Amino acid sequence: MAYVSKRYRAAVATPGYEKHKRYDIGSALGVLENFPKPKFDETVELAVRLGIDPKKSDQMVRGSVSLPKGIGKSRSVIVFAEGEAAAEAEAAGADEIGGEDLAKRIQDGWTDFDVCIAHPSMMKVAGKLGRILGPQGKMPSPKSGTVTPQVGQAVTEFKAGKVEFRADSGGIVHVPVGKRSFPADDLEANISHFVEHLRGLKPSAVKGAYIRKVSVSATMTPALTLDII
Repeated sequence: MAYVSKRYRAAVATPGYEKHKRYDIGSALGVLENFPKPKFDETVELAVRLGIDPKKSDQMVRGSVSLPKGIGKSRSVIVFAEGEAAAEAEAAGADEIGGEDLAKRIQDGWTDFDVCIAHPSMMKVAGKLGRILGPQGKMPSPKSGTVTPQVGQAVTEFKAGKVEFRADSGGIVHVPVGKRSFPADDLEANISHFVEHLRGLKPSAVKGAYIRKVSVSATMTPALTLDII
């Protein structure tokens, strides 16, 4: 029998929680608020199961979006840029900026950052890092807004709460939508905004139901299924 923690047992006993119930966003956040709280401010995450075949390139769903209420976390951002673009990145608050030197640090095992941005002219350098950054979801990509000539603007946006997302091998998109300390209205605004953004990314090759299941949870809580299709 799988081990079930005392905290989890307390959570599933929370009034209003039903494992198989579909909640409207407001009701789900009300139950989430009543789950036992740890000593740290948990991240609230959305998981969306899509009706796609992620093995097919014409059905892959990925991108980035600025959430209206941010995500409540300062994100570390590195940038591959030189010259004027590097100066723009520095002015915008990038944590690390470089070229071959930065690539070597990553090749040597350093990946202690959240977002990697690259000026198009530097993809000849950053492009070598796919095997390292790809599995971590940190590889710069035009589709996610992390390969761009406007590196300063990109740094500002990602530090302010812009998030990247990509469907995993099971066709599920995971994305942080804030902290548990956020007002419920702010979490609801972020959730609604993300789901609508995701709807707009439906690949033309996908037939039938696109958004199949949406659930919300905090770091150490059970998931609540939302009544969103």
